Amino acid sequence: MRARGGQAADIVVLVVAADDNVMPQTIEAINHARAANVPIIIAINKVDKPDSNTDRIRQQLSEKDVLVEEWGGKYQSVEISAKMGMNIDKLLEKILVEAELLELKTNLSKTARGVVLEAKLDKGRGPIATVLVQKGVLRIGDSFIAGIYSGRVRAMFDEREHVLETAASSSPVVVLGFDGVPQAGDTFVVLDNDRDTKSLSMKRQQLKREQDFRQVKFVTLDDISKQIQEGKQVELKIILKADTDGSAEALADSLHKLTTNETKVSVIHKAVGTISESDILLAEASGAIVIGFSVRPNLKARKLAEKNKIDIRLYTIIYTLIDEIKAALEGMLAPDISEEVTATVEVRQLFKVPKIGNIAGCYVQDGKINRNNKVRLLRDGFQIFNGGISSLKREKDDVREVESGYECGIGLENFNDIKIGDIIEAFKIVETKRKLVTPQ
Repeated sequence: MRARGGQAADIVVLVVAADDNVMPQTIEAINHARAANVPIIIAINKVDKPDSNTDRIRQQLSEKDVLVEEWGGKYQSVEISAKMGMNIDKLLEKILVEAELLELKTNLSKTARGVVLEAKLDKGRGPIATVLVQKGVLRIGDSFIAGIYSGRVRAMFDEREHVLETAASSSPVVVLGFDGVPQAGDTFVVLDNDRDTKSLSMKRQQLKREQDFRQVKFVTLDDISKQIQEGKQVELKIILKADTDGSAEALADSLHKLTTNETKVSVIHKAVGTISESDILLAEASGAIVIGFSVRPNLKARKLAEKNKIDIRLYTIIYTLIDEIKAALEGMLAPDISEEVTATVEVRQLFKVPKIGNIAGCYVQDGKINRNNKVRLLRDGFQIFNGGISSLKREKDDVREVESGYECGIGLENFNDIKIGDIIEAFKIVETKRKLVTPQ
């Protein structure tokens, strides 16, 4: 993320807290800015706090060869308080001075060119991306290509969700109109017409498919662990699905760093959105495991994975994910605590009950739902609610359980934001003891 920011920016504003120390993340940001050959302005924040010490920050920065102007260096600095609004005008002045020295100018008559900062799949608006316009002017109706996807600008919004007709250079805008979710860091280029963008997009997608499927034995983390214990050199292939492209990129980078002389970690495919059947088929063909970060598989994908014995691992905390993969690679995977989905229920109607709230009229697609089950509410593969059932009815009677193929009414504990088409998953926690097998 910091590397992408350094490459996209013309000037870097490095914000350091005056009541703390220069952290490793700050040093990493400095290194990326230097690698991209971008000038740095130091903003020392939180100077309004009683325990702030700006000289300590300057000294620690000088130890990293970042010497501010007040101490005879070349880096501009300003003491600010974001909370109080103190010296923000001085910071803006220093940015303008740096821009004038660099002669940062753009030709507004040219077609737009920029970079994708973040991308995700929005339920109501489809694929959307935050784009930083670096050259020219972006307009409604422009045809563009970003990575392997083309599109036409249907709408643009600023950081406050205000509708824009045009976006000039240095403007960050949310763009609607992508054919698919691009990757963060993709170059965004406006072309003359739809024919050129679609032709180029199809060629890039074809190349991407060939690369994905060229890497063609079923494997689980348990198998990897066992192979390492037997002294074999192994490769762990991963298909990664996440809620945003920024998360996917950060996770892929962290997983690649786990590669050692004995083990190799390869993220053969990463994308945004729910885990689908195509992900399971790719895992089957390439011998990979599927990892979902803040997303879940749909019913068909889960059934296909169970049938083909494809390992799906679901996480919401990045450290848990990294620690478990690392433990597997070390051959010391701890006893498993896994989830077993006991029922999949589709919301088909909504009933508003006075003093109680929304009751979901449901159809049990698979399994058996029990009154005491823990459940989660999924909307387009993303988890919206996780908790218990407040009421379970069959027709007008309270019941303890409802089996597959029957309709029922479900009320969720302290939650009313239910919509038609949502999926309710009932699950239980299953603890599985691992057994170490002694080689014969």
